[in-house]
Amino acid sequence: MTKQSLKWRIPLVAFIVALALVIVYPPFDPDAGGPKEGKLKLGLDLQGGMHLVLRVKTETLSEEQREGATERALEVIRNRIDQFGVSEPLIQRQGKDQLVLQLPGITDRERALALVGKTALLEFRILADDQTIPEDPQGLQERGLVAMQHENGSVVVLEDRALLTGKMLKDASVQYETQWGEPVVALSFNADGSKIFGDITTQNVGKQLAIILDSVVQSAPVINEPILSGDAQISGQFKLQDASDLAIALRAGALPAPIEIQEERTIGPTLGQDSVRQGIRATLLAGALVLTFMTVYYLFCGLVANVALILNILIIGGALAYFRGTLTVPGIAGVILTIGMAVDTNVLILERIREEHRLGKSVSASIASGYKKAFSAIFDSNLTTLLTALILFQFGTGPVRGFALTLAIGIVGSFFSGIFVTRVIFDAFALFRPYQSLPMLAFLKHVPHIPFMTIRKIMVTISVVAVIGGLIGIFIKAEDRLGVDFSGGTVQELRFEKPVEIQEVRSALVGVGLENAIIQEFGDPRDLVIRSPLGTNDTVYQAIGEQFKDNAPERIRVETVGPVIGQELRKKALTAMLGSLVMILIYLSIRFEFRYSVGAIAALFHDAILCLAIVILSGRELSVPVLAALLTIVGYSVNDTIVIFDRVRENVRRGLKRSFEEIINQSINESLARTILTSLTTLLVVGALYVFGGPVINDFAFTMIIGVIIGTYSSVYVASPVIVDWVWKKKLK
Repeated sequence: MTKQSLKWRIPLVAFIVALALVIVYPPFDPDAGGPKEGKLKLGLDLQGGMHLVLRVKTETLSEEQREGATERALEVIRNRIDQFGVSEPLIQRQGKDQLVLQLPGITDRERALALVGKTALLEFRILADDQTIPEDPQGLQERGLVAMQHENGSVVVLEDRALLTGKMLKDASVQYETQWGEPVVALSFNADGSKIFGDITTQNVGKQLAIILDSVVQSAPVINEPILSGDAQISGQFKLQDASDLAIALRAGALPAPIEIQEERTIGPTLGQDSVRQGIRATLLAGALVLTFMTVYYLFCGLVANVALILNILIIGGALAYFRGTLTVPGIAGVILTIGMAVDTNVLILERIREEHRLGKSVSASIASGYKKAFSAIFDSNLTTLLTALILFQFGTGPVRGFALTLAIGIVGSFFSGIFVTRVIFDAFALFRPYQSLPMLAFLKHVPHIPFMTIRKIMVTISVVAVIGGLIGIFIKAEDRLGVDFSGGTVQELRFEKPVEIQEVRSALVGVGLENAIIQEFGDPRDLVIRSPLGTNDTVYQAIGEQFKDNAPERIRVETVGPVIGQELRKKALTAMLGSLVMILIYLSIRFEFRYSVGAIAALFHDAILCLAIVILSGRELSVPVLAALLTIVGYSVNDTIVIFDRVRENVRRGLKRSFEEIINQSINESLARTILTSLTTLLVVGALYVFGGPVINDFAFTMIIGVIIGTYSSVYVASPVIVDWVWKKKLK
C-alpha cells in the first residue's frame, strides 16, 4: 500500500467507525428530535422474558377449517400480545403448524401463558328445561342436548346448538356491576349480532341464557325481558386483571383451533439482570486483560492491535443492530471466538514482522513483508470459519443461528480491522516519522528446535486411547446427561430468601409423586435448579411453596421443552456440525491437499469427542451453552491447524532440502510463539468468563477452557502426524 492511498483509506476507516457508532447508539431521534436509545438489543437469556414455541392443533379441524388456520392463529395471538403491551415482541410462523413468540420483559409468566393459550371461543346457548343427566351420554345427544362444566364446578345441560358466537362481537371491555362493584366483562355486538341477540332474548324470556367460554359456562342469567341494545356481560367473580385479560382475548378473537406449548423458556427479570451485570463485568475484565497483555508484550504494535480489536467489537455491535439481531449467550460465544481470531490475526502479522526484521530488513520493509506473508494463513483460517458459520446458520436452530450470525459478522470485522485498519495506522504514523525500530518483547528470543514429531506415534496412541475412552464414556453417560434442550422435560430455577436443604425440598416433591426429580444447587446457595417430567413445573412450584411458606421461593427461570422440539434440536445441531465438517474438508482439499483436510477433520473429531466426554464425566449437562462452546471449539481448532499447515505449505514451496517430517517440525516451531500467545489470550478471556461470568455462562466457559487446551494440542499431535504419515506419498503443493 502506498502513502498516497492514505487519502482514501483514512476517510474510509473514519466513516466505518462513525457509521457503527451511529447504528449502535444513534445520537438523535428523527421523530422526537432528541437523544435516542441504542438499537442493540439483548436476548431473552440476558434481559429476561419468555420464548414460546406453540403448535396449532389443526388435527382437531375439518379439511375446510384447517385451511389457513395457522395464519389466523398467528394474527389472533399478535392482536392479543399487542393489547397486552409487550415491548417489541417477535411473533412468527415456523414450519407447518408452529408459532414462535419472544416476549421481552414479561414478569408475570402465568398471566402471559393464560392469555396466549386461551382459545377464547365465546358461545351463547339456552339451558335445557330438564337438567337430568343420564348415565349414557348418547341419551343427551338424541335429545339435541350437551353437558358442560359450570365455572363453579357443577355440570349443566344445554342445547347442543350455539345461537350466537364471538365472531359477531364488536367490543369487550371491563366494567363494574352496580350492586357489589365487582369487575365484569361488558360485551357489545355488531349490527348482525345485535339483531340475533335481540331475537334470542325475545324468543326465550323466562329461560336461562348460558354464556360459555372455551366450553365452560361462565354465567347463566335469566332472560327477564328482550334485550335489543346488543349488549351483554360476563360475570364470574373476576379479579380485575383476569377480567382485563379476558376482554383482550375476546377483542382479539377466538383461536381457530386449540394450541399446545411445545417449548417454553422463561427468564425472570432478576436472573436477566444478574446475567447482564455478570456478563458485562466478565467481558470488561476479559477485554482489559487482553488489551493490557497486547500493550505490554507488543508495546506500540500492541496499541495498534488493540485499536483493531475495539473496532471489531464495535462493528459486531453495529451489524447486529442494523440487522435487528440480538445478543444472546450463544452470541457471546461467537464474540469470544471472534476476539480470539482478531487477536490471532494481529499476532500472526506482528510475529511475521518480527521474523522479517530479524532477517535484516528495514522496519518499513518488514511491515510490508509481514502483512504479505501472514495474509495467506489469515485468509484461509477466516474463510474456513466463515464457511462454517454459514453452514451453521443455514441448518441450525435459534441458538445455533445466533452463534453463527455473530461469528460471521465478527470474522468479516476481524479481517477488515486486522488486515486493513492496522496497516492504515502503521502507514499513517510513518508519514510523520519514519520507523527506526519497532520494539516488542519476545517470548521466544529465537525459533526453537523442539523435536515434536519424533514422539508423534506415542502421542497419537495416547490420543486414540483417549478418544476411544471418551466415546465409551459418551455412550454410557450421554443419555443421562442430556439437558432439557435435547431430551425434553421441565427445568426451573427457584431463588429462596434463605438457603434451604435439598432433602427438605425433595420431601416436598415426594408428596406429589415427583421423588425422582433432579435437584441441584446452582450458583448462589439460595438458588436451586429442579428438573422434572414435562408438564410438572407448576406442580413442583406449588408443592415447594406449601412446604416453605415462610421462605417462599421466586421462580426466576422456567424451561419446558417437548420431545418433538428436543429431537429436532438434536437433529439440526448434528446436521449443522456434519455440514460444517464437510465444508472444511472440501475447502482445505482445494486450497491445500486432501491429506491436509483429513488431518484437520481428524483434529476436529478428536477435539469434539474429548471435550464432550470431559463435560459429561464432569457431571455437567449437554445444553445449548455447551453446544455453542463445541461449535466455538471447532472454529478455534480449525484456525489453529490452518496456521501450521500454511507455514508447512510455505516451507515446502521454498524448496527446503529436508524430509517432510523435518519440514513439519520446523513449521510447528516457527509457529510456536503465535500458538502460545493466541492460546494464552483466549484463555484469559474464557477464564474471566468462567470465574466472573456467573452460572448462566459457566458451562460454556468451562467447555471452552478444555477446548482451547485440547485444540492447541491436536494441531501439533493429531493434525500434523496425519500429513506426515499419509500413506499416499506424492509431491506436495
